[in-house]
This record gives sequence, structure tokens and C-alpha cells, in this order.
Amino acid sequence: MNFLEERIIKDGLVKSGNVLKVDSFLNHQMDIALIEEIGREFKRRFGHKTISKVMTIEASGIGIAAFVAKEFGVPLVFAKKSKSINIDGEMFVAEVESFTHKNKNQVIVSKKFLHEGEHVLIIDDFLANGCALQGLISIAESAGAIVEGCGIVIEKGFQIGGRVIRNMGYHLESLAIVDAMDAENGSIVFRAQD
Repeated sequence: MNFLEERIIKDGLVKSGNVLKVDSFLNHQMDIALIEEIGREFKRRFGHKTISKVMTIEASGIGIAAFVAKEFGVPLVFAKKSKSINIDGEMFVAEVESFTHKNKNQVIVSKKFLHEGEHVLIIDDFLANGCALQGLISIAESAGAIVEGCGIVIEKGFQIGGRVIRNMGYHLESLAIVDAMDAENGSIVFRAQD
């Protein structure tokens, strides 16, 4: 069991509807020492690749991706879920559906911050159905950037997202893959990984 799986067992809560709450340490309140360790682990897993930019989607992925970008010494760009008055010029746009929030959003990245030939590492906190990740991949490819890999903190292995992204040919690394959860007894089964 790795450091993240241990923390999920200790402080994660399984709720009905295939919901794993990790908001006490990952995506509402953040344990910075844990997030730093996550950043180092993604650097270890993707350090052999050329990475010139880290990309994520607001909001939960930003803090995590910031530590990954720091490890690589590159900028972080995040897709915004709504257009604000301070975003001007041309944008890359993708529609994504959120498993957690049960809604669809158009996510945008300014063309000023994502360019042809950049080597992008995509980071996010959760992978369920893969819609957000596919949207980020679509934005990167629209820019002519090269998606070097996708790093996910927690993958729900019993949902289709991981299989879809891997079948598309992308290098996907998930720090913890949950193969089963039971809200009745709070149990979590992790997939064995190297």
C-alpha cells in the first residue's frame, strides 16, 4: 500500500453513489505535505519525459498541479469553467461533464497560454468517466501541443475513464486506483500497482 492509499484508508469516507470523499486532505482542505509528496511522485513517474507545461482544470486540480509544475520547473495553466471579463482574445474550448457535480461545463484556455509544440502533462485529482480528461486532451491537441501524459491522484477503476484514456493510447498514471468501494461498511479495495 502506497502513501496515498494509506491516507485514503485513514481519512477518506465512502458515500453512497460511488462517492469517495477526500475533502479533509485533498480537494477542499489540503494537506500540503501530502500534496508535495504527490508532486514528487508525479515527477518520479513522468521525469523521463520532456515537460514544458502542466495543465489542469479548475478548481480541485489547481493546488495539486501547482506542486507538480514546481517539481518540473514549468508553468501551470488551468482550464476555466466559465468565461470572465478578464479573459480576452481567442480561446480553446471543450465541453466536459462532471461526474461529481452532474453538470456540463464549457472549459476554456486562452490561446496566449498554450502553444503548438509544447509538451504538456495533464494533472487532475479524480478520474471517473474521463470526460474532464478528454476535454483537456482535446484542448491541448487543438493547440498543437503534445500530451506527454496524464497524472491522476485517484482513479475509480470500476468506472470507464481510465480504460478509455489508456485505449486512446495516452500514458496514464494514477497514484491510487480504487477497484471497489462499499458505502455500507466503508471498505475500499485498491488495484495492485508497481
